[in-house]
Amino acid sequence: MVESERKILETSTIINRIIGKTEGKTKGATVVFFAGMHGNEKAGVTALQHAFKHIKKKQVKGNIYGLLGNIKALNLNQRYIDEDLNRLWVPSKIETILNNSNYSNEEQEAIELYYVLQTILKKHKGPFYFIDFHTTSSVSLPFITINDALINRKFSKLFPVPIVLGIEEFLEGPLLSYINQLGYVSLGFEAGQHDLKTSITNCIAFTFLTLNFTGIMEKEHVLNFEKHFEVLKNEAEQIKNVFEVIYQYKIHPNEKFKMINGFKSFQPIKKGTPIATSNNIEILSRYNAKIFMPLYQTKGNDGFFIIKTIKPFYLRLSEFLRSIRFDELLVFLPGISWINNTRGALIVNLRIAKFLAKPFFHLLGYRSKQEGATHLRLFSREKEAKTKMYKNEDWYKKISR
Repeated sequence: MVESERKILETSTIINRIIGKTEGKTKGATVVFFAGMHGNEKAGVTALQHAFKHIKKKQVKGNIYGLLGNIKALNLNQRYIDEDLNRLWVPSKIETILNNSNYSNEEQEAIELYYVLQTILKKHKGPFYFIDFHTTSSVSLPFITINDALINRKFSKLFPVPIVLGIEEFLEGPLLSYINQLGYVSLGFEAGQHDLKTSITNCIAFTFLTLNFTGIMEKEHVLNFEKHFEVLKNEAEQIKNVFEVIYQYKIHPNEKFKMINGFKSFQPIKKGTPIATSNNIEILSRYNAKIFMPLYQTKGNDGFFIIKTIKPFYLRLSEFLRSIRFDELLVFLPGISWINNTRGALIVNLRIAKFLAKPFFHLLGYRSKQEGATHLRLFSREKEAKTKMYKNEDWYKKISR
C-alpha cells in the first residue's frame, strides 16, 4: 500500500467506522469499544448507539470511541463473508495483509480497523482500555474472556460476571489477543444469545460500568449505575467465579458437526455425556466439568469448549509468583531455555521437562503453543503488559491493597 493511499485510509475509515465518539475537555483514559466483529452479533452495536445518546461531553474525563467491526457482514447479517475477521489478528498475518494489494472482504475490514486503531493510539497517551462486544449462538450467562495478564484480571474483577481465562491458547488471531500483545487492558464481553433483548441490555450495562471504572465518568453522572450493576449480577446468576478453558472441540473441514440441542454455556456436564455428533457418530464428554460456547450456527469451526473453575487459592498463588518474577528461575531447570535470549519467550523440551505441565506455566502467566509432540513454546502475558500505565488507576490501587 502506497503512502498516499494509507493517509486517505486513515482519515476516511475512522469516520466510517464510528458508532460514537466523545472526547472530553479534560485528560483521562481512552476507552475503545468494538461491536459487530461478527456480522450476526448486533447487540453491541445497538447498545453503543443507545449509550452515546446518553453520554454528555461535559461529564467525560478522557475519550470514548465506539467502533464497528465487520461492516460488510453486519449489512448481510452474516458472521463473516470470506473468513472470520476475529481470527486474522496474528502480527505476521496483519503485516502480510498490509503489504498486499488484493484483499478478501475481511482482510479489507482488518486493514481499516488497523489504521483506526493506530490513529487512536497515536492521538492519545493512555491509559487505554479495549472492550470487544460479542454474543453467542447458545443460551449463556454474560461473561468476560481475557488473556490472563494481571492487569486484565484485576480490571475484570470489578464486573459482577464470570471470567474465563485461557481461550487465546485455542483461538488463533482474535483482535483482543493482538491488542494484549501491545500491552493494553483488553476484555471480551459476551452478553448472551445473539437475538435476545437482554443481550443488548447487558452490553448497555457493561458500557456504563466500564466508563465509571476507568474514571471517565463519575458514578453520579452514570444514569442508573446501581441498576446496571444489578442487571449484570442477576443475569450472571450471581456467579463471579473464574474459569479456565481446558478443552476445545475443533470442527474439521467437510466434517458434519451438529450439537445436541439444549446445551447452554456454564451448564455442568459429566464424563460420558453425549454432547454432539460428528459424521453421525456421538461425541462424548471427556470431563466432569462445564460446557462452554456450544455452536448452534452454521458458520464457525469451534464446536464447543470445556471449562473448569479455578480455585481462589491458585489465583492468589499465581499473582504472588508473578509479583516475585518466579518465572526467571525456570531456565535453571533442565529442558527449559529462553528463545534467542528473549525474556518472556521460553521453549520447553517435553521429553526432558516431563514433570512440568501446562497449568504450572499458566500460574506464572505464560500461554503455550505446541511445537510438535516434543516441545512447547511459551510466551509471557506479564512481560507484554504495560502494567506501569495502569498503576495509578483507582481500580488497580484498590484491588492491589
